[in-house]
Amino acid sequence: MDEKNDILSLTFDELQDYFADIGEKPFRGRQVFRWLHNRCVADFDEMTDLAKDLRQRLPDLARITRLEITEEQLAEDGTRKYRFGLHDGLEIEGVFMPEAKRATLCISTQVGCAMGCAFCATGTMGLVRNLSAGEIVGQVEAVVSALRDGAQDRPVSNVVFMGMGEPLANLDAVASAVDILLHPMGLNLGRRHLTVSTVGLLPAMERFVREVPVRLAVSLNATTDEQRSRLMPINRKHPIAELMKTCRNLPLQQNYRITFEYVMFKGINDQDEDIERLARLVKDVHAKVNLIPYNPCEGLPFEAPDEARVRVFADRLSDLHVTAMVRRSRGDKLKAACGQLVTGLKSL
Repeated sequence: MDEKNDILSLTFDELQDYFADIGEKPFRGRQVFRWLHNRCVADFDEMTDLAKDLRQRLPDLARITRLEITEEQLAEDGTRKYRFGLHDGLEIEGVFMPEAKRATLCISTQVGCAMGCAFCATGTMGLVRNLSAGEIVGQVEAVVSALRDGAQDRPVSNVVFMGMGEPLANLDAVASAVDILLHPMGLNLGRRHLTVSTVGLLPAMERFVREVPVRLAVSLNATTDEQRSRLMPINRKHPIAELMKTCRNLPLQQNYRITFEYVMFKGINDQDEDIERLARLVKDVHAKVNLIPYNPCEGLPFEAPDEARVRVFADRLSDLHVTAMVRRSRGDKLKAACGQLVTGLKSL
């Protein structure tokens, strides 16, 4: 798609500049932004407060290419797994998880992923391509529209960039998508209600914290370089000591904590010594730890620890003054849980 015509990817300020560039008043950008990102319309003709001649002119200048929900699966716990069709025939996946006090949507930032984590189904695809900001935001708006049409009483309140892809490898688009999602004339999500995850791309982490005012989650998943390099190839470039030094020195916004995601694998990173090492690693970082029992992926040689072992791990971390919680799987029977998202096309 021609990026200059990808009107859904333009931030509020960029959209005002865009209309000025085509000889219109900048306030037209504000009107169009509201139609696109609050009312989620898909056709310029629906923007009834625009002059008729402008509505007729816009299709020759810009595109509104909405994502199509091509498949929806519903689990007993209310989790919904969505497959989205993109303009070029590719597909991505996302997951909606309603709870009593929040409703979280997990979205993707790439088709596939280049990080090659050994335990992740998405990594088996390789990287096919980055998503545009409009395609990232489009997942949220497609689900919001679907829930409205279904008269759901729990709309999307939280968004996590933890689906397919490495968000910080597509940081420009992610930053623009966050800007759009936060804007009060759009969906107006709260800063504390958005979280972006990374395997640990260090220069991008520093830029992210400076420029993007939402929460950061870091996939740690190990307490030694031997473990982490086996699980996550990025560790060979940025070993644990370098990662933790960066995390300690990040200029976090006031009262923000890094979330360390720690996927637990039976017999690999769930031992007593891992508890001690993990507590030492995070001791000087303003952080919390999410413990995630591994979600099985077909063809990958890992298992989750039993529930009793996970509980011992969490309790002993608490005894060592580490804020830790166990994140239970949602939608694992749909292959919608953490690490299970994958579509058919592989990288070429």
